[in-house]
Formats: sequence, structure tokens, C-alpha cells
Amino acid sequence: MKIKQLSLFIENKPGAMTAPCKLLADAGINIASLTLADTKFFGVLRLIIKDWEQAKELLEKNNFAVRVTDVVAIEVTHEAGSLSNILAMLDGTDLNVEYMYAFAGPNSKAILIFRFDDPDTAVSKLANAEGMRLLNHDALFA
Repeated sequence: MKIKQLSLFIENKPGAMTAPCKLLADAGINIASLTLADTKFFGVLRLIIKDWEQAKELLEKNNFAVRVTDVVAIEVTHEAGSLSNILAMLDGTDLNVEYMYAFAGPNSKAILIFRFDDPDTAVSKLANAEGMRLLNHDALFA
């Protein structure tokens, strides 16, 4: 129940996001979700893309440093307390949330993307939890 996320390392300067986004757009590759984190000189552009293998190949062919990371996608009801409930389920475990981001899904749902230090253990801990659904790649893009 993990999905693949692409992480691109780009310079932290005006216009740096244009080239990778234009490459993907020109190839007809749609970005489902993204987040950008910065440091003083570089940024990490994290992308969730249906055709991630094609996107990775295209970006690497155009000299972008790309890393593929396993993340966990969780669908929850878009209401107060949904994130808190998931985090409470992880209390008392050794799992660390390295980062996370979210986006609105269909039908009053939200999709939470988590990068855990141990995604396999996170999936097993959350697999049968009530009030949420782990999404694999196909379910995320259904």
C-alpha cells in the first residue's frame, strides 16, 4: 500500500520550477500533487504522478537529479480530527513521520501523503484502522 513519489533537487532561485514542470506538461504528464521544501541554495520538489516511471525517465534525460521514494497515501474524511486520529494510532511506536502533505480528494475526502522512516511498518500498523483507507497507486488515481 505504498506509492511512489519523485523528488527533484532544484536550485533555490526564481524560475527554477519552470523547466521540470514544462517538461512534464509538454509530455502530457499530469502532476496530481506536489510540495516544495527549500534550503538556502536548493529546493526539493516532491511530486505524485500517475505515470511516475515515464516522468522519472524524462526528467533524468533532461539532467534533473530524481529520487524515487516510497510514501503512504491515506484517504480520510475531510473534517477536524482526521489527522490527529492517525497520529494517535502511531503513538507508542518507533515510527517517525519525516514529512507529510495533504490535498483535497473527491466526495469530502482528503488525501494525506506521509513519508515514514519505515513505510512497511506504518502500513501494517494502519492497515485495519477505522475511519481511513490506505491507497495504493491504482486506488489513488482511480
